[in-house]
Amino acid sequence: MGQKVEEIKKQLEAALERGDEAGVLKLCALYEEDGRSGVTKAVQMCRKRLEALKRERQRLEVMRTYEHKYEHLGPVCGIDEAGRGPLAGPVVAGAVILPRDCEILWLNDSKQLSEKKREALYDEIMDKALAVGVGIVGNARIDEINILQADYEAMCEAIGSLSLMPAVLLNDAVTIPQVTIPQVPIIKGDAKSVSIAAASIIAKVTRDRIMKEYDDLMPEYGFASHKGYGSAAHIEAVRKYGPSVIHRMSFLKNIL
Repeated sequence: MGQKVEEIKKQLEAALERGDEAGVLKLCALYEEDGRSGVTKAVQMCRKRLEALKRERQRLEVMRTYEHKYEHLGPVCGIDEAGRGPLAGPVVAGAVILPRDCEILWLNDSKQLSEKKREALYDEIMDKALAVGVGIVGNARIDEINILQADYEAMCEAIGSLSLMPAVLLNDAVTIPQVTIPQVPIIKGDAKSVSIAAASIIAKVTRDRIMKEYDDLMPEYGFASHKGYGSAAHIEAVRKYGPSVIHRMSFLKNIL
């Protein structure tokens, strides 16, 4: 064939990264008679990954069930939040409207993904979504009205910041008070709906970035590592240095 093994591997990898199933099959057929062991192994691995890609697309189609059910009404928006349980920092809500049949491979509940994968998916969601909204409610407000009401407030803010009015909201488990748009609460929705999964990633990445910025300002608390959750190291830091300006005092009663 005249091509180096590494060049062939790069071709196959590029086609897989594009999700080009037909292109991958064409390349596999082209190179499987090459005879060199390195190429044979690359083609075999490629076919295995192609099968994984096929299963992933099937999984995503199942995750579009709710979107297909309600898309006749108009734009479907997924809603989710991040930061309900931490001792410090804001609660952040995400609202995402994806195009019909939008494909974002490996999209899932943000808690099931690595930080690197979340960051990559965040960029892809921002690029492909019809509209993205974010709501942020800080620790002082959480202490004032309690975390559940702050959660609702962040979700309302996220919906209000959308550039496109949704026709229906798919929510992760909750029904948001005083919202007139039809709502569909889905238990464990971030694992059952592509829109909610996308919203969970937007909320999680946004909040993690905020906590990393706080870590630059107050490195003694270690916010970059635990993101404000009640790890042993975080609790020890609170007892040693006292609460910071972003700690939720209503969450620290038992600690202090």
